[in-house]
Amino acid sequence: MTLSKIALAMCCVGLMAGAAQAQEAGTLKKIKDSGVITLGNRESSIPFSFYDNNHNVVGYANDVAQAIVAEVKKELKLTKLDVKQIPITSQNRIPLVQNGTIDIECGSTTNNADRQKQAAFSNTFFIIGTRLLTKNSSGVKDFADLKGKNVVTTAGTTSEQLLRKMNQTENLGMNITSAKDHGEAAITLHSGRAVAFMMDDALLAGERAKFKDAKDYSIVGKAQSYEAYGCMMRKDDPAFKKVVDKAVADYQKSGQAQKDYAKWFQQPIPALNGVNMDFPPSAEMAALWKSPNDSADVQGAK
Repeated sequence: MTLSKIALAMCCVGLMAGAAQAQEAGTLKKIKDSGVITLGNRESSIPFSFYDNNHNVVGYANDVAQAIVAEVKKELKLTKLDVKQIPITSQNRIPLVQNGTIDIECGSTTNNADRQKQAAFSNTFFIIGTRLLTKNSSGVKDFADLKGKNVVTTAGTTSEQLLRKMNQTENLGMNITSAKDHGEAAITLHSGRAVAFMMDDALLAGERAKFKDAKDYSIVGKAQSYEAYGCMMRKDDPAFKKVVDKAVADYQKSGQAQKDYAKWFQQPIPALNGVNMDFPPSAEMAALWKSPNDSADVQGAK
């Protein structure tokens, strides 16, 4: 064998070894070795990820996560796969994914270009519009009505970014409160310390459903953005993302996503004392179920 052929062979061996090491360092290997998959869960993102009365994690996003767990278990040919749930917030969810504390987060996290620089996202499992929750007697019908008023949103969210940018560019003079989570933001609204709560419309419906006087509150305003929720995982791990994407796509195409949507958004929810969110699926959701994808751009949204 000539020296050039030897060098080429050694190069190929080196590349194969490098690929093997990269695969061994991946999330699937980590899960297989430990027998545990670690999920990041939100504590009050109703009805996506929250605690029921027995402190169990439930919700639509949790159903998606469980479909992913089942697919990972199948892919790794495991007879048993333990699931560990770790509560996360809007502020710490990305760092906890990046540093390996959690393997995947399925909650109410928007897939966008900025976040794609920090993490990878699964096929989209939900599409929302960012709007306002307000008391019917407040006189607030759209964002222009918020001028000079107290408004609350959740810290570390895209809604907070949008609201602060709007306040500056349109000189609205709003007093903006950034709550630690959606539950705290809803309490701020309900107590009268804010006239409106800006957030994703589905989450607003979830918080409204917790109010005893829910009928006195409405979701109003022109959507300031349409956003895609995806499950978030570490970057540069295509093997894991492939398994996750397949799980979400199969979940949607099988019809199970539609059944779970009805369970959480259109029927009485036992975990919320029988409250019905009465939030029918949008045209964008219907299109997503037919054609799963991981695009951050919501097709057809105006």
